[in-house]
Amino acid sequence: MDLYGYFRSSASYRVRIGLNLKGLEYEYHPVNLLKGDQHGDDYRTLNPHGLLPTLNDGETSLTQSLAILEWLDETHPQPALLPKAPEARAHIRALAQSIASDIQPIQNLRVLQYLQAELKVSDEQKIQWIQHWIHLGFSALEKQLRPSPFAAGDNPGLFECCLLPQVYSAERFGLDMAQYPKIQKITDACNELPAFIKAHPSEQPDCIV
Repeated sequence: MDLYGYFRSSASYRVRIGLNLKGLEYEYHPVNLLKGDQHGDDYRTLNPHGLLPTLNDGETSLTQSLAILEWLDETHPQPALLPKAPEARAHIRALAQSIASDIQPIQNLRVLQYLQAELKVSDEQKIQWIQHWIHLGFSALEKQLRPSPFAAGDNPGLFECCLLPQVYSAERFGLDMAQYPKIQKITDACNELPAFIKAHPSEQPDCIV
């Protein structure tokens, strides 16, 4: 498999976690978002949207991180990223989508670039924007999470693939995580596992300190 991503891209980070949880080997191809590599003809041929990540597996080319993660779960069922019961699967999908659809897109790079370049917001206002939307989402998630080691029980899965990158972003922009004890408990448990440690942005070959 070939994974095209960027070390700090939340969506790329999600897929790295999923691949690691499945124990799947892949070749990593950095796409530098700050340099605009995602807009180049070569990458646009792979992904016309110019977004990350893209996963290639032979003749199969996939985009959108949650679609990739569910494809991984269907083609490599063990260990499962989703629980078996339909109600439980829907619950985990809803938690994951609350991050992937409602929190992260509002504070991704192209939105922040538009805020600063076109709307002329200051660096301080940009950080306030990021913190506001993450806090709004995390506060709701705190009420939805169940008292288990992980969102679906004893093992991490689809939700944790989404949560850890969002926590990384929250910490990067100075949000006080003590406000979210359930989220912090899950995060601490994940950070002890090799699949999450290996997927962390600081462990990627294109990491810029």
